[in-house]
Amino acid sequence: MPKVTVDGQEIEVPAGATVLQACELAGKEIPRFCYHERLSIAGNCRMCLVEVKPGPPKPQASCALPAADGQEIRTDTPMVKTAREGVMEFLLINHPLDCPICDQGGECDLQDQSVAYGRGGSRYGRENKRAVTEKNMGPLIKTIMTRCIHCTRCVRFSEEIAGVDEIGALYRGEDMQITTYLERAATHELSANVIDLCPVGALTSRPYAFEARPWELKKTLSIDVSDAVGANIRLDSRGREVMRALPRINDDVNEEWLSDKGRYMVDGLTRRRLDKVWIRKSGKLAEASWDQAFKAIAAAKPGKNIAAIAGDLVDCETMFAAKALLGAMGSTLLEGRQTGMDYDVSNMAAVAFNSTFAGIETADAILIVGSHVRWEAALVNARLRKAVKHGAKVFVVGPEWETTYPATFLGEDVGVLGKLPKDVSDAFKGAERPAIILGGAALAKGALAPALAFADKFGLVNDGWNGFNVLHMAASRMGGLMLGYAQAGGIADIAAAKPKVLLSLGADEVDYSAFDGVLKVYIGHHGDKGAHAADIILPAASYAEKDGTYVNTEGRVQYAEKAVFAPGDAREDWTILRALADALGVSVGFDSFADLQGAMFAAVPALGEEGLADLGALPKGDAKAKADGVITYPIKDFYLTNPIARASAVMQQCSAELLHGDDLAEAAE
Repeated sequence: MPKVTVDGQEIEVPAGATVLQACELAGKEIPRFCYHERLSIAGNCRMCLVEVKPGPPKPQASCALPAADGQEIRTDTPMVKTAREGVMEFLLINHPLDCPICDQGGECDLQDQSVAYGRGGSRYGRENKRAVTEKNMGPLIKTIMTRCIHCTRCVRFSEEIAGVDEIGALYRGEDMQITTYLERAATHELSANVIDLCPVGALTSRPYAFEARPWELKKTLSIDVSDAVGANIRLDSRGREVMRALPRINDDVNEEWLSDKGRYMVDGLTRRRLDKVWIRKSGKLAEASWDQAFKAIAAAKPGKNIAAIAGDLVDCETMFAAKALLGAMGSTLLEGRQTGMDYDVSNMAAVAFNSTFAGIETADAILIVGSHVRWEAALVNARLRKAVKHGAKVFVVGPEWETTYPATFLGEDVGVLGKLPKDVSDAFKGAERPAIILGGAALAKGALAPALAFADKFGLVNDGWNGFNVLHMAASRMGGLMLGYAQAGGIADIAAAKPKVLLSLGADEVDYSAFDGVLKVYIGHHGDKGAHAADIILPAASYAEKDGTYVNTEGRVQYAEKAVFAPGDAREDWTILRALADALGVSVGFDSFADLQGAMFAAVPALGEEGLADLGALPKGDAKAKADGVITYPIKDFYLTNPIARASAVMQQCSAELLHGDDLAEAAE
């Protein structure tokens, strides 16, 4: 490891590190605009200048200079200070004085660094200024390109991380402009991450424009529930409204990225909300009180003939509270797989993403079965792109979709698993870290057992590596399976039991026609499909309005905090179930949220420890197991997959413009 001296302090740095990284290891702050830890080095902005000996007696860009043994690096000399002031002066020549109305105000790298490293004045006040026309980047990204300083972070993100060459540069020098291809909207699922990357106010959030300033907002740590990745997010709220969601850094889960749906569906938290109790009378819903609703449920005298179906967005505490209520009534009719899937859940390792998201980057042969990864888990798709960059070969079983990396499609029939082409078999036989990713569409076709046989045949589990992965789509799925929300025959078993009362815990994807004659009680937060089918509606809290535990598809346990209060008469789900227990005359063993969590941790200890749960060893596969059937992906519209997203005006607009081409705004209009 090379030894370098930074401002008189000798340190060891990893081989291949840059001078900028060496300075940071020494605790020195180096200003930068174009450099980003997760992007390639561009060396555009020249703000990270330092003095290095041995070397020419001039400031050098530390981001592009490798650290070498014996270097003497100075970050605080008069030469460095003057050089940085000069660079900042040039950057501000054409930058408009928009700070009072710029949405980046208070979070702007240019503001911060001009104060810290600028000279406090400019000698170019009387020169002509450069002006650039605004670009159309779609309904999510607002552009004020006169502010652009040509750092090219957005270009590099689109090419390297998202894998979609939609943003690039035109012209040269002062005439250079950043724009989308043919000035069309950016359409990929991670497009809005360029807003976080932009160090100035050139790219800002269109839905959030002029809504709030950062110092007005309360910041709450939460978990994204739009898919099963469990991306770490921060909810920024003002009063009782969530204003925006931003990604938090977690290298094991989402790095520092967030899908557009997870970021922008939050405006749906204030629309189409259930904030009153409703009871259906003579086919029509009528407003009622909590007492009337509980008496109506108790009047059905369900006894042990009561069932619960968990929706895709519910937390583990809600599911455990419902399980405790049903257990006190003598019922075990619990299900969370709303669309009717009935795969074997006797071994949790067989239904988890065992490679982990970070681990899948190191796989060298990957078979994707029945998963449109770009729509089901956009952040996992970015990880797969990294694996391909490192040399992995990707094969896909299922209908073709537009991948962001080279991939070979093997057909739409899941039976391909049993008779793989020779080139695919050879790739897996020669792989050191082979992996399979099984999607929900494959599970629905009975592909779990054949996939386990595939894992045995090609040695997907070896020293320090488990390449067997199931990619779920619901934030509640793994937690629900850990809590026993799975019948041997799925939803069909619940319907066959003919319960008197069905508790729908935000279950909006269920076909309720199978439950005619059953008293359907919907405990949820949006007037979506579940509420339309319900006989009694009890308004509950969304993920932003309660503390809760979520388990992602890896089996990673994570906690989300309450950001705002639920609207109107809506209550947190566990309090509704606790009150319902009193109405039904049973005891559930908890009176507070702490009691509930304690009971849940005692019942399922893995839920009490944040991080990856130990799900045990992968079971052996049956070599004779076979599956057949044409795969059809369950997600038809990336932007409208859950009740919050369907209520979101922004997601509706994205669906209309980006997927269906309705009234697509062009730059010339």
